[in-house]
Amino acid sequence: QVQLVESGGGLVQPGGSLRLSCGASGSTSSFVAMGWDRQAPGKQRELVATITSTSTNYANSVKGRFTISRDNAKNTVYLQMNNLKPEDTAVYYCKVVVKEGNSLSAYWGQGTQVTVSS
Repeated sequence: QVQLVESGGGLVQPGGSLRLSCGASGSTSSFVAMGWDRQAPGKQRELVATITSTSTNYANSVKGRFTISRDNAKNTVYLQMNNLKPEDTAVYYCKVVVKEGNSLSAYWGQGTQVTVSS
């Protein structure tokens, strides 16, 4: 089992910055990828960014503004969000993909609210 605890959400003005953090515990040695999804009101959940041992991946809407990073020693993944826009308003969910036997499983945290508004 994997447990995820997110922090860092809040209210910020357009153009501002926030940094999300997600600490993971459990079967951390089997982590394949870590990342963030988000879900805005009335919309489907979407991928924001992922990071593996060799690469990072971003949604087109956040490229150049968001940066994902990972501290393996702390089993923590971060999402630095700069130049935030009102359309970034959503609940952000930390996600990990782990290898369990011969299959992959995904786990999500409880979510943290990010609101971009003047």
